[in-house]
Order: sequence, then structure tokens, then C-alpha cells
Amino acid sequence: MNSPTLDTNIKVTWPDGHRSYSPGTTEELFIIAADLLLQDLGHEAARTFVDQVFERHWPATEHQPTPITAIEQDAR
Repeated sequence: MNSPTLDTNIKVTWPDGHRSYSPGTTEELFIIAADLLLQDLGHEAARTFVDQVFERHWPATEHQPTPITAIEQDAR
């Protein structure tokens, strides 16, 4: 599978200043997005949002943990 290459500039303005990002890969874009989501919503709200996104793409069954839970279990 070939990964796409990104050509983008992201400018974020916060009350205490601004930041600029230039992700070149989807992985870098996700890290930036996750960081911004955490800063904006806080840990619990960001986690709930990400869980909902995963649930839309990979619905959990009664015997299958959600992707976030599975990742946490693998980390143990």
C-alpha cells in the first residue's frame, strides 16, 4: 500500500499565540490533529470523540473491544 504525500500548511491561532505545522505524511497529520484536539477539548472529551470515530468505522460487537480499548490492552 502506498501512502499519500501531503502538501499542506496548518496555521492555528490560540488566545496565547499561534502555531504553524507542515505535515508531510498522514501519520504526522494525525499526531498534529490529536494534539490540537487534546489541547482544545481536554483528555476525556478528546477520547470520547476519537472513540466515536473508531466506532463509526469499526463497530464493536459484544465480544470485540473497541479499538481504543484493544490498544490499551496490548500496551499492558
